[in-house]
Amino acid sequence: MQSYGQSPPSISGVFPSLAMVANHSPRTEAGTGGLMPWANRLWVITYVAHMSSTGSGTGLYEINEKMELKRRPESIVGTYANRFIHGSTNQLIIGPYVIDTLGNVRVIEGVKKFRLAATMAHLTEPTKKVYFLSMEGEFFEVDVTTLETKQLFNLMKELNEPEGSKPHFKSGFTKHGRVVITNNSYNEKDYSGEWSAGRLAEWDGTTWKILEKTAFTEVWSSGSFGQPMIATGWDKASVLMNIYFPSTKEWKRYRLPKGSRTFDETSCTEWMRIREIETERALMDCHGLFYEVGFHTYGNQLWALKPIASHLRIIPDFCSWRGMLVLGGNQATPMRFNSAGIDNNPLAGQPQAGLWFGKTDDLWNFGKLQGEGGVWLDAEIKKGKASDPFFTFNFNNKSLNLWHNSPIVVKFDLEADIVGDGNYRKFQTITVNPKESKNIDLPESFNPKWVRLVADKDCVGTAYFTFK
Repeated sequence: MQSYGQSPPSISGVFPSLAMVANHSPRTEAGTGGLMPWANRLWVITYVAHMSSTGSGTGLYEINEKMELKRRPESIVGTYANRFIHGSTNQLIIGPYVIDTLGNVRVIEGVKKFRLAATMAHLTEPTKKVYFLSMEGEFFEVDVTTLETKQLFNLMKELNEPEGSKPHFKSGFTKHGRVVITNNSYNEKDYSGEWSAGRLAEWDGTTWKILEKTAFTEVWSSGSFGQPMIATGWDKASVLMNIYFPSTKEWKRYRLPKGSRTFDETSCTEWMRIREIETERALMDCHGLFYEVGFHTYGNQLWALKPIASHLRIIPDFCSWRGMLVLGGNQATPMRFNSAGIDNNPLAGQPQAGLWFGKTDDLWNFGKLQGEGGVWLDAEIKKGKASDPFFTFNFNNKSLNLWHNSPIVVKFDLEADIVGDGNYRKFQTITVNPKESKNIDLPESFNPKWVRLVADKDCVGTAYFTFK
């Protein structure tokens, strides 16, 4: 137990004494995969670069109200980023651990050797069982009392993943009679169109259905009000945000800007989460941007969505604890776990990760809002068919770049949904000549929630926004 009395030193919301620090060998990661308040303390699980053979010294931690850090004796070195409260039995499930309200810890032996990405409610026996999703696509059923474990699926097979692709399943959530999971596999072959390895998929207890064949990282749903289910991912053009509206039982696809393209690869996108951080309000971390999200869905539209700030921090999880917002981290990533023993990052030292403590409103002082993304990027465009809606609200210095491959003039109607109710009105018609690349600086007063474009001819083209 580390103890610094009532006031351990902190610097801009970071307590050095609370860092999760791995051993020097094997050199690995020490990311904070999951955070959860429970049993009068804050629980933290870590992840290494792969499993126990590629790291040491990490595990399950608890932090008390005096800001004292303790590594639990039940700790297992592994890659864990799941957290879930099983209300029927009043237990926290975090990593492979089951923790009661007194802080007693049990280990689920059947899942501890897997890289755990998510724990979800059971479809038919929710008072007794849960599901676990691993990063490699193994899908388990676990009895929360006996801890008996049964593997139900290998999702690499169920979802027809391309042979040779790297599995990187990241999240799962049960709501509205379905289990929805994400896989954010994405590399040069996805970018070029050689294959599509990412997945957003749902299971109704009988059949798996693929919803999207591109990288998706997070899926989450609120438990009250409109109860939308939100899934976030990306393709080469922009961030994707798919929303399931229970009133109509349908998914809708939207597009958001990328705060940074440094996240555009399988391993560069670690568990960007959506969490309730103030009562009935959620915070969404998505591709280098924070958003506030509301739970209500009026007219089958998600009305309350607002960007807050940009950032480059790797935040595998965040939560509210004792009136503070707590952000996880992954600040140092040395790796050496190949057979040749070659160090992949000789300029990084001992692996470690710290937590950030602050107020939710502090996020508005993070990085200036900026981003980029398109509704089309060298994509097939159909005459008269509107693009996906693209989010532009609250960003400044908006510009739109257009080009196409048609040998004749193409006109693009820029349509705007001012208030977010799904009603679009033409704002401007933009004429683009053959082989022309046209840049349009949009007026500062132009601040709709969503925009979309409609072309008057079939072509292959691009419509790309920049906010700075």
